Amino acid sequence: MCTVTFLPLSNQNFILTSNRDEDVNRAQALPVAQYQHYDTNIFYPKDGKANGTWIAASTTGITLCLLNGAFVKHSFGQTYRISRGIVLLDFFKYNDVMDYTQSYNFDNIEPFTRVIVDNRQDLLHLHEMRWDGNTMHVKQMDAMLTHIWSSVTLYSAEIIKQRENWFESWLQTNNDFTPENILMFHHFGGDGDKNSDLVMNRGFVKTVSITCIHKTNAGSEIIYEDVIQKNCIATL
Repeated sequence: MCTVTFLPLSNQNFILTSNRDEDVNRAQALPVAQYQHYDTNIFYPKDGKANGTWIAASTTGITLCLLNGAFVKHSFGQTYRISRGIVLLDFFKYNDVMDYTQSYNFDNIEPFTRVIVDNRQDLLHLHEMRWDGNTMHVKQMDAMLTHIWSSVTLYSAEIIKQRENWFESWLQTNNDFTPENILMFHHFGGDGDKNSDLVMNRGFVKTVSITCIHKTNAGSEIIYEDVIQKNCIATL
């Protein structure tokens, strides 16, 4: 849930990749499978504790990805009404970003950042949604540009900027956007400091999985890598 990159491939195609950094004592997630919510078929890995998810792709053309926190690190300890991974799945009840943000009840939901990719029309639409605990902030992003996000709950502004620089350096030598290439970055990006590398390890929290969603004209592929168990599963 904590490092996300977006690579545009064309007017309708893209690669979205997410590193999930999680408490090592949290129940292990289930690999990607197909589920149905609100009459929509959705593929996602299921969180082992709350049964929600941090990344999902529907057969209708919506892809969502979650990061913890909004703009700054928030206080922990409060009991929240519902898991943010369930809040993500509830998006599929609504028609679009505006309908969701205006109709959904976000009261007592822990702050989060959401990346939303919509390829239901001729052009890709990319939105960044940040809920700070009081106010929803929605920003339309340029879907023809590359982007990277890092969770503010785990990474300082200085480290987030450093990661942006690593991504820019990677882009300078990687013009061919493929799942294999971006997965290499998500595995090995960094400077050797396990506290801030893309595959991080702080003992009590570490990168537990990497998920890559590759949308092409032929359809979508989801590559799910369990970093702990060292296995990889591809799902169509």
